[in-house]
Amino acid sequence: MADSVIAAQMYTCRDFTNTLDELDETLAKLAQIGYEAVQLSAIGAEHTAEQMKDLLDRHGLIACATHTDFADLRDNPEEQVEYHEVINCKYTATGGWEKDLETEQDWVAFAREANDLGRRLGSMGLSLGYHNHSHEFEKFGERTAMEILYQESDPDCVFAELDTYWVQHGGASPVVWIKKLADRLPLLHVKDMAMHGHEQLYAEVGEGNLDWEGILEAAQNAGVKWYIVEQDICQRDPFESLEISFNNLKRMAKEAN
Repeated sequence: MADSVIAAQMYTCRDFTNTLDELDETLAKLAQIGYEAVQLSAIGAEHTAEQMKDLLDRHGLIACATHTDFADLRDNPEEQVEYHEVINCKYTATGGWEKDLETEQDWVAFAREANDLGRRLGSMGLSLGYHNHSHEFEKFGERTAMEILYQESDPDCVFAELDTYWVQHGGASPVVWIKKLADRLPLLHVKDMAMHGHEQLYAEVGEGNLDWEGILEAAQNAGVKWYIVEQDICQRDPFESLEISFNNLKRMAKEAN
């Protein structure tokens, strides 16, 4: 992780971004924890790109990536590219499509559409990625949807934003998938999984059961640029959870070196 940066996924603190004042305070808290970058997602406050850039600059933060709906990227590419240019962000990731993908043919078609969109956005300076959940590990014939997506798309057009929790939730190995996606994996969502009785819980990085030694080693070898901390549901104050994850990641990176 020596050449990489730890970022905060703002979906984690989505309930504290409903106004520009809340957004300002939230970014200040993240910077105070030590985060150098954020991924913009689920921002409640209406804002212009210029307002977002001013807030980020005020707190010394980089927008390493965004989450953007596939339909918005497809239907309004120039508008989306302009927004990203203003905030100086070159990565956006989408988490799905506007309709269910229920067959192998659906996933092949989506992969090819994503490929075409990624090529179009790339020509304008914005890189398109896909953020997985666990349903992509459903098998269609001999391949999972995850395999179909990345085998049927060009690494130069569609990058991967792998989510460690959801890979594990889908019954696969985060370490194996990081290795599979080496060189097309600039963004890694680092998210842990804990158990409470029979219930799976989102946990702070290092506080659950994922193999972080293996994950971080594989990520380093795969060329991951941004380690993005996300916790969909926190069992404590989200900023406390983000601080625990940040400190644990820093400690683990130091121990690895």
